[in-house]
Amino acid sequence: MTDPVSLAGMNRRAVLGSAAAATAAAVTLPLVSGAAHAQANDVPKQANAPLPGVFRYRVGSYELTSLFDGYGTRPLDEKFVLNAPVDQVRAAARDAFRPADTLKISYSPTVVHTGSNVVLLDSGTGGKLGATTGMMSRGLDAAGIPPSAVTAIVISHFHGDHISGIKAADNTLAFPNAEILVPEAEYAYWMDEGGASRAPAGRKSAFDLVRATFGDLGSRIRRYRAGEEVLPGMTSVAAYGHTPGHTALQISSGGEMAMALADVTNVPFLFVRHPDWSAVFDMDADMARATRHKLLDRMAADRTLAFGYHWGLPNAGYVRKTASGFEFEPLAYVQTL
Repeated sequence: MTDPVSLAGMNRRAVLGSAAAATAAAVTLPLVSGAAHAQANDVPKQANAPLPGVFRYRVGSYELTSLFDGYGTRPLDEKFVLNAPVDQVRAAARDAFRPADTLKISYSPTVVHTGSNVVLLDSGTGGKLGATTGMMSRGLDAAGIPPSAVTAIVISHFHGDHISGIKAADNTLAFPNAEILVPEAEYAYWMDEGGASRAPAGRKSAFDLVRATFGDLGSRIRRYRAGEEVLPGMTSVAAYGHTPGHTALQISSGGEMAMALADVTNVPFLFVRHPDWSAVFDMDADMARATRHKLLDRMAADRTLAFGYHWGLPNAGYVRKTASGFEFEPLAYVQTL
């Protein structure tokens, strides 16, 4: 199997730029500029007021807009972190000023305006995972990004919180003009009939969801391989373990770089700080831990901007290595329209 975090020969440091330039990420941006504005169908700028559930920053000439799509709630019990005593896990939550008995996991898809493409990274929940989900549409509206302006959706993996927003409740496409890009290894696993028939009972609903989502999309789907430039300035990075084809995405523009980590860590105050801990969602725990260490090591060493799907808003920042693990330092939440 491909090295789960191979950058396929890419020269990382050549595209990093200065730390000061990367920190320009901290967000004094126009709503949608240049060709990206045209891609958004010339939606008028909103009033000069804070955007609800929206965090915007820049990587080179690209504008990135992360959107709050709600959250799920679960007990913080012995069934969540599978290889650490629950008392230690709850102590880590208290240390991060979080409740020790309940965990809220947020969902944050990101839109990348490249100037020629409007790219959605993962589709969100579509409001199908409970009453506290499906909030992305109001953020899109506030940010001036109509669903029809999205030209591509790049999917990191096939868990329900990442693919359920592809289709509306009536089975029509929520982003009608978007090509849908999916990891080849992920597609092969979830669409395999033999694998579906052998799946444990608890995983069969996931196989069913994948088939219901992708089975009738035909040529609208494009599969991409690890190490491939899936769109200009966006290169896939194999990050296997969370799922068989889970994939991160390197975004490069103007000598700056960011890494979309998707679910490499789940919530950072547990799994960035304690990268050896395994969440119940990781399908191959050993591989997921190896991926997590390698990518976090790389982000810290290269001072690369990173963002995660479950990191809350602001969900982008930097990873710093510590004696026991890593720390996530988010960008300042500053927004000027």
